[in-house]
Amino acid sequence: MVLAFFRGSSDDGGFDQIVAKAVSMLSDARHSFDLATLALLTDADASTVAGDVRDTDHRINQIELELRSDLVVHVSVQGTADIGSVLGFTLLLKKIERVGDQAKNILELAENGVDLAGRPETERLLEERNIVSQLFVRTAELMSDAAADEAAIDAFADEVTAKADGLQERIDGFMTSDRPGRDVVPLAIYDRYVRRILANLVGIVRASSEPVPSAADLSPGDDIDD
Repeated sequence: MVLAFFRGSSDDGGFDQIVAKAVSMLSDARHSFDLATLALLTDADASTVAGDVRDTDHRINQIELELRSDLVVHVSVQGTADIGSVLGFTLLLKKIERVGDQAKNILELAENGVDLAGRPETERLLEERNIVSQLFVRTAELMSDAAADEAAIDAFADEVTAKADGLQERIDGFMTSDRPGRDVVPLAIYDRYVRRILANLVGIVRASSEPVPSAADLSPGDDIDD
């Protein structure tokens, strides 16, 4: 299991454990997202999942710190030969950590009394939640596949970006909605958190295929509002 931008590294095998832990971080982030959205979109009590979500977020943060330390050690041993790979991995880890943060933000909506269960939109939101959860899986598959070509990565990025753009259009529509603010504001905030998650999933896949940020990674259309 070697990320694509490690192909030219001086010691691909030295990154295997780091890659495995990064994939584990993404799996943890998905776990937090699934639990947090369960609390927000169903009748599940937020208090029953809050401890799990926060423990998982803490684990993600700790693994990120450990991997950053491992990468510093790698550079100290290998010199600057792998600096592009290390920079790419640092960006990737930060994006995974941000996804975990957004899942925690969704939980905090539920903890603050927001309840999106039993609304006209609930069924659609649950369907979208399941789609996003599966996108975590596909992201992990792409970041783990050194044979993934640029076309596959571009197709995934285009698909997910289109979903994020759709959420932005919905958020924009809430701004001029005739519905009461107590109805549309929680929906807009939730959609914004999900949009940020989608932007970071795209960024993770991009970071796993490029040694340093591309222009697309730094554009407003990616994750400028993380």
